[in-house]
Amino acid sequence: MSENHAPTTPVTGPAPVPAPAAPVAPARNRREPMFPDGPAPDPAGSHHERRIRSFQPRRSRVTTGQGDALRRLWPTWGLDIDGLSRLDLGELFGDPELPVVLEIGFGMGEATAQMAAADPGTGILACDVHTPGQGNLLNLAEQNGLTNVRVANGDAIILLREMLAPDSLAGIRVYFPDPWPKKRHHKRRLIQPEFLALAATRVAPGGLLHCATDWEPYAEQMLEVLSASPDFENTQPDGGYAPRPEFRPLTRFEGQGLDKGHVVHDLLFRRRAA
Repeated sequence: MSENHAPTTPVTGPAPVPAPAAPVAPARNRREPMFPDGPAPDPAGSHHERRIRSFQPRRSRVTTGQGDALRRLWPTWGLDIDGLSRLDLGELFGDPELPVVLEIGFGMGEATAQMAAADPGTGILACDVHTPGQGNLLNLAEQNGLTNVRVANGDAIILLREMLAPDSLAGIRVYFPDPWPKKRHHKRRLIQPEFLALAATRVAPGGLLHCATDWEPYAEQMLEVLSASPDFENTQPDGGYAPRPEFRPLTRFEGQGLDKGHVVHDLLFRRRAA
């Protein structure tokens, strides 16, 4: 006779309490700025007329270090080109006697930082629209203790025309601007008679306009346009290109171009006396 066994219920402890879910950061609205106190996406907005621009905004990932520099340093060392107020360069750099040069387009800022370190007696107002580059230059300035660098975000034409006083610059540097190689895009090139006429009103007499490019056709146009300007004179007795001055560093980008056989041309023109 088989033995009967009463059904048994397994003995269990109290039901486990589920762990609290990790907090989920709210998704950022696409319209919200990535850096609320940093560079604005379009600082001039609709305050000024739309026109053909010489630059193409580039979007790429901002690294942790670049983002941290933008958040911490932009309120002190950065400015948006909104075209709504006149800049006091002496106040901006904390020294009314400091000569200031405007650098239009600085990429990732390595050359700018090198020039600032080599010449602490000159202020560099570096203008670009590339957010990672802005963050990288701010990071380099802090790491190297460079107090003579300020970063401007936006359109250099609006900066020159609306925000800088006449004869307020010791010079302008335009290194490796977009060559806009297609013929239909040549009108977008920065170095044009209209730009030179504007630049001449902001560069003090004797100040240097220094351009460099590794695009031969653009170099030829630069030389032609600059040579025809009534406001600037070539520093070279033969009226041609200049050797690379010691104060312009050889950049990684430039070195790669030279390795490929590119020829880099420097143009050094001086603002004529009024």
